[in-house]
Amino acid sequence: MGGCKPRHILEILLLNLGTPVSKTRLIEILWGPGASDGAVATLESYISGVRRAIQPGQSKTGPLRTANSGYVLDPQLVDLDLANFRRLVHAAGGSGPAEAHRMLLEALEIAAEPLLAFEMTSEWADEARSQHEAEKVAAELFAAETAALLDKPAVAIGLAQEAIRSEPLNERAWTMLVKAYEQAGLPVEGLSAYDRCRRLFDRDLGCAPGPGLQAAHLRLLRQRADGNSELSEVLAALLCLGERLNGPKGRQLPAGESRRMQENAGRVLDSFLQRARAAV
Repeated sequence: MGGCKPRHILEILLLNLGTPVSKTRLIEILWGPGASDGAVATLESYISGVRRAIQPGQSKTGPLRTANSGYVLDPQLVDLDLANFRRLVHAAGGSGPAEAHRMLLEALEIAAEPLLAFEMTSEWADEARSQHEAEKVAAELFAAETAALLDKPAVAIGLAQEAIRSEPLNERAWTMLVKAYEQAGLPVEGLSAYDRCRRLFDRDLGCAPGPGLQAAHLRLLRQRADGNSELSEVLAALLCLGERLNGPKGRQLPAGESRRMQENAGRVLDSFLQRARAAV
């Protein structure tokens, strides 16, 4: 391309494929507020070089066009991975689970390589990478949801884990991961994931996971307690005490019956804790 500035111009136009970028905006991105009076002439010279590089002998009919006091790349003449990724994700939104899942996996395969990997010192490239990473995480979670609908919990687990690696504080990703473990019949792994999420949210956000994730956690506790009478009793006791602490829900019990249930729950938990201390 004859230097980094012409390459940057091409990359910026590719990021805005089909949308004109004005000369003023290009100068602002490339040189900032300290641009010299000759910046327009320099930009036009660079554009000429870009044209020669990408459309030799086709200055009027190639993909790079002049438009609205700026420049635009014709999307009909450019095959761009980023555009194909977005097209597939958009199409998946209007498709059934099986077709959507296929398109989303294809989109994620396209997006496997980092965006603008060689432009690590440019603010405009950082912004583009951040936007693309958010789009990729959303596609991973969409793909995880379709995998769950297709009864593929192992695939959903892997996709949710990828999303969490990119965005550790994404509650939707943690919820998807815990629900996928639940669907796979892996309550221990699901409870462990919830605990990691709870500690992370408490440390970095100062809050607990939301109601959807808490509900999935409760279902896993019940699943874990199935077949273990002691755990079932402890869980029932905790639920009973939780309802007393959080206020009445549903049918009101007589005061005497409510008190007896609370006392019985307390005895169950006290007995369990005593045995746990003795075992340590």
